[in-house]
Amino acid sequence: MNNSNRQPAASDNLAFRAALARGLVSRRSAMMGAAGLSAAAFLAACGSEGRNPTTPATGGTGATSAAPTAKAAQDLSDTEKIVNWSNWTEYIDVTDDGKSRPTIDAFTKETGIKVNYTEDYLDNDEFYAKVRPLLEGGQDTGRDVWCSTDWLVARLIRQGYVQKLDLANIPNAGNLEDSLKNVEFDPGRVYSLPWQSGFAGIGYNLKATGGKKIESITQLLTDPALKGKVTLLTEMRDTVGLVLLEQGKDPASFTDADFDAALEMIQQAKDSEQILKFTGNEYTDGLAKGDIAACVAWTGDVVQLQFDDENIQYALPEKGFTIWSDNFVIPAMAQHKKNAELLINYYYDPKVMAEVAAWVNYIPPVKGARDELVKIDAELGENPLIAPTPDVLSRAHVFRGLTPDEETKYNRAFQSIVTG
Repeated sequence: MNNSNRQPAASDNLAFRAALARGLVSRRSAMMGAAGLSAAAFLAACGSEGRNPTTPATGGTGATSAAPTAKAAQDLSDTEKIVNWSNWTEYIDVTDDGKSRPTIDAFTKETGIKVNYTEDYLDNDEFYAKVRPLLEGGQDTGRDVWCSTDWLVARLIRQGYVQKLDLANIPNAGNLEDSLKNVEFDPGRVYSLPWQSGFAGIGYNLKATGGKKIESITQLLTDPALKGKVTLLTEMRDTVGLVLLEQGKDPASFTDADFDAALEMIQQAKDSEQILKFTGNEYTDGLAKGDIAACVAWTGDVVQLQFDDENIQYALPEKGFTIWSDNFVIPAMAQHKKNAELLINYYYDPKVMAEVAAWVNYIPPVKGARDELVKIDAELGENPLIAPTPDVLSRAHVFRGLTPDEETKYNRAFQSIVTG
């Protein structure tokens, strides 16, 4: 999400930096400073630079220079009424019995296109490792569309692994929040459109913590009462970003030394056996059962769990937390590109996106969706994790854009802790 062409005033510098960084950072903040903002403004910043945007000057991960053209297959959409969609778990509306997905069913009824929906996206790096060999070999991944965090979208564009969107098939793209239309990693939204945005903070189960609130990263990583029952995310930018903030550093402008200090804090927690493991968003099951007492978690996941158990709580650390966006992209060699674009168009209807937001509880990027959400559930429409308040936004931060060399170096160092 990117407003990178807009020069920020001193009062909205945080929003601008956010916009400049998380195309990632994750994602997915143009937080208009002291004046306070709406969720749309927050999203703007989120879109500013993606979960992991970059600038031409640093040779970062953004897509500001001409990207290689993705290979295209013969589009079978007109003869094969199917679309294959990979997404994160618990990231779409479902019926109470869990057997169907209402908005997908409605799309199929409206268009005649069957959606093969697969929840096989647990972590950006893991998913990329799964599809990269096929993309490198110029082969069909078996998927027509998926939702990647900003920084991975930047990489996919740079490598020529995602196709340009045909907006003639996505007229509802005009409903995208204005602040998200010109992100650094994808100026003009040529290759991507946001699916959802949210925060990374701390989730905890009061039954497993003995009734204790867990409200800081230091407490999470050092409280003896949590030993062996803490998980961190395999998403480096969220986990390290939260630790950087705990140490008084800004994820949008840290140094190698700052990064190393954050890793040292994580390593110490692992060595002391405070940390049970590192996870993608499969942590939800353990948190609900109490096997995990507290963890670094994404907002929407925890809000969903709270509907079933009031002991599940969420904290946005006072020292700050990270923001992210996930985005629709169509991979090279997708067999049903037009059908994927029609699917995206369907979800950019404010009423449809509101139905999704009412279930997934993340921040929708579509104009009018919040008003529609209030009609569905007024309480959700006022939830600061879904419609962030100025105070919440003032503590949100993005992880700065990384150069390819930095991305390799930092990921290697972080993974040595995760897998070591």
